[in-house]
Amino acid sequence: MSSAYRLVATDLDGTLLRSDGTVSQGSRDVLAAVAAKGAAHIIVTGRAVPWTRHVLEDLGYQGLAVCGQGAQVYDAGAGRLLTSVTLDRQVAALALAKIEAEVGPLAVAASQDGLDGEILVGPGYAYNPDLPVHHIEGTEELWAQPLNKLYIQHSGLSDDELTRVSTDVAGDLVSATMAGAGIVELLPLGLTKATGLSLAARRLGVSAAETIAFGDMPNDVPMFAWAGHGVAMANAHPELKQVADEVTASNDDDGIVPVLTRLFGPF
Repeated sequence: MSSAYRLVATDLDGTLLRSDGTVSQGSRDVLAAVAAKGAAHIIVTGRAVPWTRHVLEDLGYQGLAVCGQGAQVYDAGAGRLLTSVTLDRQVAALALAKIEAEVGPLAVAASQDGLDGEILVGPGYAYNPDLPVHHIEGTEELWAQPLNKLYIQHSGLSDDELTRVSTDVAGDLVSATMAGAGIVELLPLGLTKATGLSLAARRLGVSAAETIAFGDMPNDVPMFAWAGHGVAMANAHPELKQVADEVTASNDDDGIVPVLTRLFGPF
């Protein structure tokens, strides 16, 4: 193989997926060409499995996928979870209370654990209408089943401000990260995309140094720190661009293609 990299890790939203939620033919072709050269492609996404599965099926993806911000390592070919990390609900409730005591009421959603876990959406929480959710009225249903994470929104704070405040007041209880516009998440303490990616890479017999990662948001910072080479999209958050090894074209302009062609080509 001409490249030093044996594993290509791509985020989904804002990275592999275009703004319309699709994967371009150009990206599909280059990933197939990379696979023919002997490197594996692994999806590493903040989406839990139920919100990821349809994308994997569209791609004909049969390998491992890291979902739920690193909480889940999913074997797409076998249709089963290999690992699953849950958020302690008592700890999460305390973290939520501490944040609300600081900034006032939050709109809250939650991702239930498991292959068929639902996304529970509370009053006032703005979500992607193209993805399936279950609306709830109060907090009782929120805590009824094991969770991967909470999503929080605030009417007056930016995503960056809300992430910063959450870390300041509840960072000893949960990890807070910003995964996209309107998507601030509270995770099990210490959990990141790098957690799941390192577990999956170990199963594949690939080292961090042999991994190239593509992303666009602050939740990709730990993945870049772990991987041998981190590539931010042109549309990436400034925080990720600061730590990236290089910046490529946007997700809508097939930003993974020129980098992979340079490293693995000619095809």
